[in-house]
Amino acid sequence: MEIKSVLIADEIEQECVDILTQNGFQITYKIKQTKEELLETVPRHDAVLVRSATKITKEIIEAAAGKLKVIGRAGTGVDNIDVEAASQHGVLVMNTPQANSRSAAELTCILILSLSRHIAQADATMKAGKWLRKEFMGEEVFGRTVAILGCGRIGSEVAQRLKAFGMRCIGYDPVLNKEQAAERGIELLSLDEIWPLADYITVHVPLIPSTKDLINRQALTKCKDGVRIINVARGGIVNEIDLVDALNSGKAKGAAFDVFEQEPPIYRELINHPKAICTPHLGASTLDAQLRVATEVAENLVAINQGKILGAINAKEIGV
Repeated sequence: MEIKSVLIADEIEQECVDILTQNGFQITYKIKQTKEELLETVPRHDAVLVRSATKITKEIIEAAAGKLKVIGRAGTGVDNIDVEAASQHGVLVMNTPQANSRSAAELTCILILSLSRHIAQADATMKAGKWLRKEFMGEEVFGRTVAILGCGRIGSEVAQRLKAFGMRCIGYDPVLNKEQAAERGIELLSLDEIWPLADYITVHVPLIPSTKDLINRQALTKCKDGVRIINVARGGIVNEIDLVDALNSGKAKGAAFDVFEQEPPIYRELINHPKAICTPHLGASTLDAQLRVATEVAENLVAINQGKILGAINAKEIGV
């Protein structure tokens, strides 16, 4: 496999362009393309690089079949790429899962601490000219239990940081065994064991059919009264309507969301809820993470021309 021409379809740091140019790639930088434009531009290139904005659909992959060799995702999630269609047409899909793990983990911890002390709500009242000390009595996180659903790179980094605050870290991950989880500082349990124990539940799993609505009305009824839910992973893992009902009833004491089922969100009940903190998909929005994903995705392409496959999620399916 040899890559010569690369289409960059979403905004990315200049370092990515520099690395590719220095290694002899022909670069087309064209962002915010319509589907019709993508159907014309993608088939003219060996590789296309995207972030989360551009969707590489089955239709686009089929149109580029025979020419397109690689789809590079500067980031972790690949739900904007039809991986199955790519595999069927022998197109390699690569991502950069390690590059933004630290930033996402830090944001998760920030949101957990903010929920425990009502930081966003207290700040809003101060800006409105009020002084409401008694209304914002908080809780320490020391001694509380946080459930980490998905104990991979980000979940493990979350556990590492929260244990420093004295929290008990329990978790669920169908891939790990108890010994592997323990090495990451997490006590591995089943979901049915987790629900009644957790003071905080944070999700760090991909959005796939088995994780859609993982936290829903049924799960919430099994949770401890006053549970707090955090989602910095993907919208749709937590059912937003069911969560709002839990917030209204008092079953859930708070929620912090960085991702939403539809972005920008149309369902405003969660965003406008007084017990919720919401941010506009900032998990990887640090200068550090953006530089890392830009350089890593470029280096993955360079590696292909050197005979190495890095960051591929469907290498086995296409036989490379």
